[in-house]
Amino acid sequence: MTEIDSQNSKAFTYTAKTIDRARRSLICSPFEISLFATMRQQSVSLNAIALNNGLQHGYTKSPLSELACDHELGWLIQVGVLRREVDGQGITDSFRLTPLGHQLIEQYQGKNLPTPSWSDRFYNAVIYWFRLPF
Repeated sequence: MTEIDSQNSKAFTYTAKTIDRARRSLICSPFEISLFATMRQQSVSLNAIALNNGLQHGYTKSPLSELACDHELGWLIQVGVLRREVDGQGITDSFRLTPLGHQLIEQYQGKNLPTPSWSDRFYNAVIYWFRLPF
């Protein structure tokens, strides 16, 4: 197991499989590092990421519909990279990084996300579509 320190100085322990799955999902996502860098500081709403707004802010590689964007962000929630923002009224349409997401993004600080290999893309697609628990 790998121990990760978050900004709150609490230690979280993740298995190597969990970290690898999250890293693979992150680099295979249609999002740019600038989105995750912004999420380190503040929550980002779905409207700022979807459609042409995502391109204008440098958050996406190509325009994504709101449905596709929400679906991709939902996958990053399932693998532990993101969480939905919550306010006094309940869940919002904004997203933030989890402690695991913070740790992964710190590794790529000031760099672009690496290009995923074909095996990364294949393995991520299989787990994504079948939602296998590994």
